[in-house]
Amino acid sequence: MATITDEILTATPDPTRPMLTFYDDDTGERTELSALTLGNWAAKTANFFRDELGLSPADTILVDLPEHWQTVAILLGAWWAGIGVVLPGDSVDTPRAVVTWTGGLDSYPDAEEIVVASLDPFGLGVPELPVGVIDYGPAVRIHSDNFSPSTAVSAMLEGHFPELVLDQARTAATVAGIECGSRVLSTRVWRTAAAIIENLLAPLVVGASLVVVANADEERLAARAEVERATTMRR
Repeated sequence: MATITDEILTATPDPTRPMLTFYDDDTGERTELSALTLGNWAAKTANFFRDELGLSPADTILVDLPEHWQTVAILLGAWWAGIGVVLPGDSVDTPRAVVTWTGGLDSYPDAEEIVVASLDPFGLGVPELPVGVIDYGPAVRIHSDNFSPSTAVSAMLEGHFPELVLDQARTAATVAGIECGSRVLSTRVWRTAAAIIENLLAPLVVGASLVVVANADEERLAARAEVERATTMRR
């Protein structure tokens, strides 16, 4: 069966148009990724997990990251490789690896493998990381833009199997009136499985374009929605 990542990357009718646009009002960042570009990052990430970390289907990783385009690439890469994702506070066995940011680095002293995402607009690295900690950006760049997804079926998001994740995401999109071609501007967070499904995956899986605004300046949202030609705003 198709993976969550396959379903998302093939949902848009035009893979060259913006799929994900990310703003951070604290830093001034604006990053725009098409399905092709996001797919390249996901492929590099999947190859990194499989070939460099030696992860395989049925393994799990813990993802402790804020809303960011790199977070999306990491989630899609993990699911493409058949690797389950758990979130902070999830009561599961110890994950094989932890992917976090500099702010979460000290929270996982006993992790078998720890990967740090810089959350840099251009995917640059993190200077002066502790020995043994893997720098996500430079580590994935050397891997191929192509990936052959796993055919194994296992739990992909906090114990939920792909069919359930996709069904719930499509239902959430229908309830919100989001459809293929919609342009959704969202300030919503995605730190739980339910929030990831409703606020991140729902627009993408039906072929909508998602504009994520982190640390939103409320006074600028209306103007930004107009500039981005948003058809739906979710706050």
